[in-house]
Amino acid sequence: MIALSENIILVEEQRKKHMKALEEYVHVRFVYPTGTWDGWVPIEYRRTGVSIKPDETDKLAAYLKQVYEQMDPSRFQPWLEKQQKFWREEKPHARTTKAFFDSLVKGGWQCVSCTLPKNPNWARRIQDLKEFGYTIATDTKRYCPVCGENKTHLILLPIERCSIEGNGYETWSPALRNRIIRVLGSVDVYEGTVSGHCLPDHKFSEVRWDEKTKAENPETMSDDEIRAKFQLLTNQRNQQKREVCRTCFQTGKRGCIYGIPFYYEGGENWDPSIPPKGKEAEKGCVGCPWYDIAQWKKQLLERVAFYDAHMENSRGSGRTCP
Repeated sequence: MIALSENIILVEEQRKKHMKALEEYVHVRFVYPTGTWDGWVPIEYRRTGVSIKPDETDKLAAYLKQVYEQMDPSRFQPWLEKQQKFWREEKPHARTTKAFFDSLVKGGWQCVSCTLPKNPNWARRIQDLKEFGYTIATDTKRYCPVCGENKTHLILLPIERCSIEGNGYETWSPALRNRIIRVLGSVDVYEGTVSGHCLPDHKFSEVRWDEKTKAENPETMSDDEIRAKFQLLTNQRNQQKREVCRTCFQTGKRGCIYGIPFYYEGGENWDPSIPPKGKEAEKGCVGCPWYDIAQWKKQLLERVAFYDAHMENSRGSGRTCP
């Protein structure tokens, strides 16, 4: 154990990782006059813009001091009243998600099978909480004394909600969302059919954003700006794309669609000369079928047409294609 101060103890030097969410945590113990808090503090957490590298010891110490102060038990009740106001005034219809907050706010590690509300899509609810600005750590293999198994556990840190001003998801107004769908013709670009269940999808995956990547989405965006930045996918395909992009970020292997290993720029491997995160990283996404599905289809069909024309000319001239 390493004591960063007499009240802040780093229990383990090795970071805890949640690979699917690309989050990292440190196991700490906060000692207060009235008790002790033992848990994980996220230090790589893109939704709030927190990013502390292993060699940034001073930055880590400063951040843990900040979290320690915010989590002082004497500040919990004012914090909770502020959250209740948020749910009451800003999220009055998010009752299902609030039920998860009400459970997590009781404190401590909570098993998704035994403690949290029964819900087949609990991960979506946790994602909503994170997108609302809450800080939550995830342990995917913690022993649960209730069910007697290693299960995913979650712990909520009662610290200030982040309004996602860092490198989290961009937002847009309902009016702009409807306009994006209208400009793109309500066409599910994956299926190539009109659908009433389409959602705007950023072509450039959020997993590769950094704090300088996020931009505003003003309602004055031109139709061309919308077409350049967005495509429409169903929620199912959007989730699938996120998984593909996460795998690419972790392994350097770009995605594939329909089982066709075709890339109109680059190949199946991420170009190592391109940075993995930030605006410049978008260059490495170009050519991947998931980045711009409509353009990928167009490029593929053009190559098929070219090949067919070449074969037809070869047959007409009596030559054979090598």
